[in-house]
Amino acid sequence: MDTLVFLGTGDAMGVPRVYCSCETCMEARTGGQNARLRSSVLIDNGSDFFAIDCGPDWRRQMEQQGLRSMRRLLITHAHFDHIGGLPEWADACRWMGHRGELYAPAEVIPIIQRQYPWLSGHIDMIPCDDGIELDGWQISTWRVNHGKNGYSYAYKLEKAGYTWVYCSDSISLGQEEYAPMHGADLLVLGTSFYYEAAELSTRSVYDMTEAAELLKVVQPARTVYTHMSHDVDIRKDYILPEGVTLAVTGMRLTLDRG
Repeated sequence: MDTLVFLGTGDAMGVPRVYCSCETCMEARTGGQNARLRSSVLIDNGSDFFAIDCGPDWRRQMEQQGLRSMRRLLITHAHFDHIGGLPEWADACRWMGHRGELYAPAEVIPIIQRQYPWLSGHIDMIPCDDGIELDGWQISTWRVNHGKNGYSYAYKLEKAGYTWVYCSDSISLGQEEYAPMHGADLLVLGTSFYYEAAELSTRSVYDMTEAAELLKVVQPARTVYTHMSHDVDIRKDYILPEGVTLAVTGMRLTLDRG
């Protein structure tokens, strides 16, 4: 039975913000529920795992889970909060004596290589545009709008009649972009704010009020919000659609309908 583990649930800057004394950051600073590393998940089959994204908190996330090596990784896009841990992973692969397998859309791979040209010494970078299979999961990917930050990719994973989608960085999705999410058993969706007042053209990730409208259309059986900024205080009783949960670090979900 496969398990989804939330390694990190924060936005690009994480929580607490070093400069901030808001209630959320102060609670997080004392080791509270709002402490958030950059967003990443792993899929554990009981004997091995693969992860989605590898931000600058990767080493700390691995230590928190008691993990000493990682062989396989999916990347959603080449922003620092999603690839900043790749040098540490490459170094771990070097010392563990195995080559890592990094799967990403073809157009993302050259961006990673330009930023970290030495990674290929220890990591194989494999395009996944036409789909791949990992641990029995049939995995497909497609480009999604990331607002002022350009684009990201979502992943759809299917196995034994169970379907779930990971879409951490997106906003204002069009029909072709949200169509693969329709009727998923689980949707993991990035929502940086509960309500973000900034002008839409300056933004890059859904807020929770906008996400609620998306859920009315795609109708997943269950939704988990991740990629949350310090605007979101996990202790508050937010008005959320039925079936929506806010992710917390270390949360584990069984990936089946049982």
